[in-house]
Amino acid sequence: MDKTITPPAPLHMRTVWISDLHLGTPGCQAEALLEFLRDVECETLYLVGDIIDGWQLRRNWYWPQAHNDVVQKLLRKARKGTRVIFVPGNHDEFARKYVEHSFGGVEVMDEAIHVTADGRRLWITHGDLFDGVIQCAKWLAYVGDFAYEFTLKVNRHFNRLRAKLGMPYWSLSRYLKLKVKRAVSYVSDFEVAVAREARKRKVDGVVCGHIHHAEIREIEGVLYCNDGDWVESLTALVEHPDGRLEILDFSARLEHQARAARPAQALLPKPAPVVSTAREAEESLVN
Repeated sequence: MDKTITPPAPLHMRTVWISDLHLGTPGCQAEALLEFLRDVECETLYLVGDIIDGWQLRRNWYWPQAHNDVVQKLLRKARKGTRVIFVPGNHDEFARKYVEHSFGGVEVMDEAIHVTADGRRLWITHGDLFDGVIQCAKWLAYVGDFAYEFTLKVNRHFNRLRAKLGMPYWSLSRYLKLKVKRAVSYVSDFEVAVAREARKRKVDGVVCGHIHHAEIREIEGVLYCNDGDWVESLTALVEHPDGRLEILDFSARLEHQARAARPAQALLPKPAPVVSTAREAEESLVN
């Protein structure tokens, strides 16, 4: 007899960090993000940059209902008592002119300091200020962004085929990043630069986004935390009530929920055949 898989319990966290949603692009996984926002309850929610992709929207307007639903859900959380703090990134740099303002209960900050339940001080920044390409050759960053969008488009078609074959999601861009030595070196240099700045600020750690690579590790005595993204990895950084930090892979949770639903579907009775004539009724009784 198959073992029934119980669905995951709701998530009750002290703090949640998400970044790189890229609302306004076809690559944004808004439906999965909505599921996450429905499942999670927290005292403080940090939006750590690249929430809305102004670069893409300037090139081509793309704003389906699901993206609007995400914005409404974030505003609803703020109304219901969650402290929502938005730290803009390079793709939504237009919001930096509104630092120290509040919109619908969402506070806009250039950066922030978060104190965990166990007393550690964490510096919150998107991280683009430590990206040499963004700071020194912004035109190259735009070219890279276009190439990245093209890779995601190819990846979407490829994964539709994999889904039809019953195969799990696979990220082409993540594979390329890990295979190309320069990309690996770029990620490492970025992480070290951010950690060193955090050490200069005399904090215990840093939380950032920007490079779409979720990780928690210690770098030169500083806790480095990257919350990943909601285009490829569907990850968030969460703080438990005791101050423990963890990378939450929501794609794994969605897969667990899908497996939990399958046994229930298998138990549903098959619909009876539709009998339209007396002759067909007789044949169905004989058979």
